[in-house]
Amino acid sequence: MPQTLSASDMVTPGSLGPPHTEPTDGEQAGQLLLGGAPSSASLDTLIQHLVPTADYYPEKAYIFTFLLSSRLFIEPQELLARVCHMCIEQQQLDKPVLDKARVRKFGPKLLQLLAEWTETFPRDFQEESTIGHLKDVVGRIAPCDEAYRKRMHQLLQALHQKLAALGQGPESLLGTDKPISYRTKPPASIHRELLGICSDPYMLAQQLTHMELEQLRHIGPEEFVQAFVNKDPLASTKPCFSDKTNNLEAYVKWFNRLCYLVATEICMPAKKKQRAQVIEFFIDVARECFNIGNFNSLMAIISGMNMSPVSRLKKTWAKVKTAKFFILEHQMDPTGNFCNYRTALRGAAHRSLTAHSSREKIVIPFFSLLIKDIYFLNEGCANRLPNGHVNFEKFLELAKQVGEFITWKQVECPFEQDLSITHYLHTAPIFSEDGTVWPHGELLSGCRMSWDHAGRTLLSTQEA
Repeated sequence: MPQTLSASDMVTPGSLGPPHTEPTDGEQAGQLLLGGAPSSASLDTLIQHLVPTADYYPEKAYIFTFLLSSRLFIEPQELLARVCHMCIEQQQLDKPVLDKARVRKFGPKLLQLLAEWTETFPRDFQEESTIGHLKDVVGRIAPCDEAYRKRMHQLLQALHQKLAALGQGPESLLGTDKPISYRTKPPASIHRELLGICSDPYMLAQQLTHMELEQLRHIGPEEFVQAFVNKDPLASTKPCFSDKTNNLEAYVKWFNRLCYLVATEICMPAKKKQRAQVIEFFIDVARECFNIGNFNSLMAIISGMNMSPVSRLKKTWAKVKTAKFFILEHQMDPTGNFCNYRTALRGAAHRSLTAHSSREKIVIPFFSLLIKDIYFLNEGCANRLPNGHVNFEKFLELAKQVGEFITWKQVECPFEQDLSITHYLHTAPIFSEDGTVWPHGELLSGCRMSWDHAGRTLLSTQEA
């Protein structure tokens, strides 16, 4: 069924480089994980692990894990300020005369860290003050090699382009959320049938995949953490974040819209034979989504066909060849914590790793289950241990799940967009189970909708 974005819904590291400082006073190092990263440590120690030196650079897996999870304890802007300050202090970049040989060993590592940070978490740099920190620390090493200044310019250009692209979020594609009702059948100028736009199941599955990947492109890894941010007991009295999960919410709204669109399209035709044809069409679309690896659209279509306005159309279903539908339902059966789906997802993930074409690389997971998995991981383990240390072992597992998703969402869609189809999917009016409708940009008045003189409505328990 359609998803509601509630608190309970929201939300392979490689070897890690050795630490280059001893634990702080009074701190006992926990068990070491993956080449030197502690399973638990104070926040200060973990920050020190992030800071490069002339002879040390943290492993990429550690960088991603810590930058992802650190926002539960410290705001990214403050973290960046502390990292830059530690670099200046440790490398003595505030001295009038610099050790050029040392800086030339340190400089590329600093720039690499900044490049990884801005590439993976560009929204951390939306504040002008963060850009100021970047320019300041790089400006201090630039006298040793002008190439550093040029590299910094390229880094900022890439960052601005990324932020500009992310600024064109998916919210505008979803239309209005205000429910509207009619007394009579919507005029033809308001509603057209999907099969009149696209009658090829394979083509529609491709366009749905295109739209899914476009929506996913806007979701940053930090949103999975910010979705379940709670106040850190050792931090200030205010939560670290609020209202920073808009793209997650927009994606859930897209899933809900697709559920209702499927139900609306099935209920629109006046005759049982036509409704049966629409059901069989969506069954074929769902099968193609499964073959492509688009599990989110697959689940939305199945959910739409299981909504009560559709499932109660007994006479219509009697005319449908349901064998393929039951197979798809079996694949997405929630029994055993979606055991069948998880098996299929692992198969798609393996295919993606060994793919020879972008078509085979596509993996779009059932999103609601993904964020529930992340939520329960968060709820099942404490962020801090009783001694106040950060439970870094928990965040390694979190980073593994989020990192896999980030890899999947970066796949380039191999299917050419058909604007007429995607526009219809974004803007066609959809009816809810209480008879209201969400059109795109249309404002109609009235009450509960009736379809014909036989009394058949969207919610009717009787078929004409």
